[in-house]
Order: sequence, then C-alpha cells, then structure tokens
Amino acid sequence: MGLFNKVLASIGIGSAKVDTKLHESQLSLGERITGVVEVTGGNVDQDIDDIYLSLCATYTKEVDDRKVTKQAIIEKWKIAQSFVIRAGEKKEFPFSFSLPLDTPITVGKTRVWLHTGLDIKNAVDPTDEDYIRVQPNRMMNEVFRVMENLGFRLKEAECKEVAHYVRKNLPFVQEFEFVPTSGEFRGKLDEVEMIFFPHTPQECELLIQVDRRARGLAGLFAEALDLDETFVRVTIHEQHIQTLQTELAALIRRYA
Repeated sequence: MGLFNKVLASIGIGSAKVDTKLHESQLSLGERITGVVEVTGGNVDQDIDDIYLSLCATYTKEVDDRKVTKQAIIEKWKIAQSFVIRAGEKKEFPFSFSLPLDTPITVGKTRVWLHTGLDIKNAVDPTDEDYIRVQPNRMMNEVFRVMENLGFRLKEAECKEVAHYVRKNLPFVQEFEFVPTSGEFRGKLDEVEMIFFPHTPQECELLIQVDRRARGLAGLFAEALDLDETFVRVTIHEQHIQTLQTELAALIRRYA
C-alpha cells in the first residue's frame, strides 16, 4: 500500500499541497509583500527540495499582426530548501520582500500574481497562484494627477513587448496613453504616451512620446510616416513634485 501511495503521489494524487496566504493582496510599488506558505503533507512522506515564489505578470506580443498574451517572471525568490514533509503534517514558512518598483500596476487587462511552487524530485510539483492588485507609488500618482490637471485623460494602459533599446530588465514595458480632453493641448495633440522606469521610490525616469495632431497636407504625410511623434527622456525626483506640473506642461508644450 505504501508503494502504491508513493506511485500515486509521484503523479500528483495524494501528494503534498501548497497554499500561500498573503497578509495584503493590494499593495503599492515598493511596499512589502508579507505572508505565509502552508505546506500540507499528502498520503506519504515526501522530500521537498525547494519552495519558490515567482512574481508574474501578463503582457502582449505582436505575432503575425495579432496580439498574443504572454507571461513574464518579474522576480523569483527561494524561501525554503531541502526538508521532509510527513504524511498529513503541516508546515508554515513566513516570507517578506519588497514589491519591485518595475512591477506593472494592475490597470486595464494587466494581471499580476504570486506563483508558489514546491520542487519535488520525480513527482509533479504542486503549485498555487494568488493575484495581487498593484497600486502606483507616490511619484506615479503625482504624474497622473498633473496630467489630469493639464486636461489629459488616461485612455489606455497596456503592458507590451518592445525593442531591447527601449526596455530595461523585463521583456515588456507598461505604456500609459493620455488624450487631451480640455485645456491648452486639446486640438494640438493626438495623445501623450508615457513609460515609467523607476530608479528608487524618490526618483523615476520617464520616456514620453508626444504625438502631434496632423495639420494640413504636410502634416498628413508626416503622420503617415510616423514623423509626427517625438520621444523625450526626463528624470523626475521627489523634490520636483512642487514644480512638476509646470515642468511637464513646458516639456509637452515644447514638442506640441
């Protein structure tokens, strides 16, 4: 009977189970994720090599002129290694780590989750997934507030694959598309797109794309050739918050 149970456990029947319990499932960038991983033994004793947590997110990739949803690992942590879980036994492994600053916020179709896995040799590895709602940190919120004050509305936010020279550590970036609905830029711009590259909680690099509205025949030709789009990089700091609206307005105005 013991041998039969071992065979069943090797294919995942009666094997150890894993369940991750987060203390908070809604977090801002840079905040600490805390929780506990519960491992419950199955019908037989099993050797567990590792427990690992992977922070994952979805993004889109263009394949043959259509969008395909892909998954990427943002960061991975090992929280335990080499132990035995007895049949019916329960063990708990607490964890705590900072939510990486380049984690995408959960807006639009973007999904972020914590994947938990047990590494068991010669057996199906038990897993668990827990979704996280990621909120922007103070620096991002200030940029969103300024754009709203300047008359822009967030039209779309999307994580998508981009060329190597644009992205940083991940295979994708999260792009925010703002359209002018009031104020001085209405009628002058089609949209402003932004990508955030946080360096620290107090410093962030912005890649801004200003898409000018086509004016006349020359403008239409420029738009057709994508010559009406201007990219600019700017780094903002905590001390810029008081003057951020003035500085962003001047930058957008320069390329409008």
